[in-house]
Amino acid sequence: MVSTETLLELNDVSFGYAERLVLSGLNMRFGRGKVVAVMGGSGCGKTTVLRLIGGLVRANQGTIAYRGRDIGQLDIAGLYQLRRKMGMLFQFGALFTDMSVFDNVAFPLREHTNLPDEVIRDLVLMKLNAVGLRGARDLKPAEISGGMARRVALARAVALDPELIMYDEPFAGLDPISMGITANLIRKLNDALGATSILVTHDVPESFAIADHVYFIANGRIAAEGTPAQLRASSDPMVRQFIDAEPDGPVPFHYAAAPLANDFGLGGRA
Repeated sequence: MVSTETLLELNDVSFGYAERLVLSGLNMRFGRGKVVAVMGGSGCGKTTVLRLIGGLVRANQGTIAYRGRDIGQLDIAGLYQLRRKMGMLFQFGALFTDMSVFDNVAFPLREHTNLPDEVIRDLVLMKLNAVGLRGARDLKPAEISGGMARRVALARAVALDPELIMYDEPFAGLDPISMGITANLIRKLNDALGATSILVTHDVPESFAIADHVYFIANGRIAAEGTPAQLRASSDPMVRQFIDAEPDGPVPFHYAAAPLANDFGLGGRA
């Protein structure tokens, strides 16, 4: 039975750089055992949510509580300890190119534990086997496909059996087969570990197929939330434009600018 415990919550969180407000008044809940998608157009602040959770940046307002502890109040030692409980799959994998597949997955185990080499070996092979790549252990990232590299990155993200796994655009640049494989692995590994997964993405079909809950961010705020079925049924124009991939709608094609004629010295002419 999946726990209903809340592992992580954002309460009235706002963040910006100088005069530029990126996120405003976010309230989000992430329960144990759940896969939660954070969706929205490019530049809406999705990845910033992950940066706030990881303590890479601090909120200007509000709190980000992990098991009741405010991440924004932790010192370097506290953040390091907290990140031991987190796994991260970076956009495009971000594998160490000069390391073998085996050593990439072993890296967090060597960094965060004092386990003997033989135990690390067994754990790494188990994680690689879970993503179907035990046979590629001695290869370098340049010797495997992009889809395989993403699966190696996934094995590395779960090497420490984290409570929280964060995925930054895990489907970017993948072919349809690799996208389907990656989506299924995210769901299966989450369920096997009893973890909480946060999926930052703009890929609708793959995310809706595996997510329990979806937050849709637009203009720095939560524009809509609910189950995938609820968002599919939404009549909100911004949600519909995103889900249906419509070129015309509340999200404009052109960035705000003065009239084109002004740039060509034609302003004011009849």
